Amino acid sequence: MQWPSFINRQLVRKRAKAIRKRVASFVFGEEVEKMDCIFCRIVSGEVESEILYQDEDVVALRDINPQAPTHLLIMPRAHISSLAEVGADQKWLLGHLIHVAGELAKREGIAESGYRLVINSGPDSGQEVPTLHLHLLGGRPL
Repeated sequence: MQWPSFINRQLVRKRAKAIRKRVASFVFGEEVEKMDCIFCRIVSGEVESEILYQDEDVVALRDINPQAPTHLLIMPRAHISSLAEVGADQKWLLGHLIHVAGELAKREGIAESGYRLVINSGPDSGQEVPTLHLHLLGGRPL
């Protein structure tokens, strides 16, 4: 098919992909979101990453775009889109994430000098990856 010169082919393809994704999300639900989630792909081992800590519920790794000398991400193995999606039956997981962050702060040597824990929830907060994760930042005054 010959495209008219006034049509931006890249834009048409991008919009078509977005429409297909919306339709698939409507039909298949959260499974499509999980397939596109980089953190889910790291947790499953599909994407390689240096895992600093893992247990049956949580995985921790270094942020690839650090905002401090120590910048770790701690995330649940289960896909939870944001803090707003945590159910009453999952509230124990938030405590576990914070406990793991404290242990990692000790291991990284920043526990005594201090560190910051951040959870962004939703697009207006700056959450870039739509999966619940905790940022552990330290190693300098914040």
